[in-house]
Amino acid sequence: MSAPSVLAVFAHPDDESLSAGGILARHAGAGARTAVVTPTWSADTPRAAELAEALRILGAGPPRMLGYADSRVPHSAPGRPRWCDAPLDEAVGALVAHLRDVRPEIVVTHDAYGGLTGHEDHVHTHRVTTLAIHAAGLERLFPEAGEPWQPSALYLATHPHSALRAWGGHWAPTGKAMRTVPDERVSATVDVTPWLDRKIAAILAHRTEVARGAAPGLIAALSAPERERLLGTEWFTCHDLTPTAPFCPG
Repeated sequence: MSAPSVLAVFAHPDDESLSAGGILARHAGAGARTAVVTPTWSADTPRAAELAEALRILGAGPPRMLGYADSRVPHSAPGRPRWCDAPLDEAVGALVAHLRDVRPEIVVTHDAYGGLTGHEDHVHTHRVTTLAIHAAGLERLFPEAGEPWQPSALYLATHPHSALRAWGGHWAPTGKAMRTVPDERVSATVDVTPWLDRKIAAILAHRTEVARGAAPGLIAALSAPERERLLGTEWFTCHDLTPTAPFCPG
């Protein structure tokens, strides 16, 4: 049985590798159509080139960048609005076009908290993606974006409360809260250790983030056992998008 096709939507270059690099490498390695949409940063920046290298390592095709500005880095897309400020219909329509082009069975994005950090761009990406996956299946919405397509499942990348045991000591020095969900909210726990070398290589390809000491920099400083402990598992809350029969009162 062939692996299902996947489209990942993550806010910034490096989010895709950190949050879902293992399953992207896994599906691509199984021959599934695999792609990534990145809403922020323009295609002529060093971070875009780093993203292209990371996606090549993961087997996830060329970058698909929407070109909005990172909410905290105005020079990431000069002259473009911040992702959080973009008109909602415009943002949803841009993503619908990629959904209809890739035609994925599974869409992967940030959870409602925006992952561990709760970055406002992550949270907004979650909102836009959940709207777009429904709009993509409706022929009268965004007809200029291509033929309708309805993905079968939505996977929200998350961390359970129990992950605090692994992440807490590394996260504490940042002074940031960790946004995790109750373990029972996690519907898929994926062992990605067979693809861990590729995932780590993709993370480290984001050299700008390594240099400034962001999450890839934290990963670069870890030993191999610590990397496996932190990155060898990926967690998701899964939502079935398959249409069901409507409820009809008796």
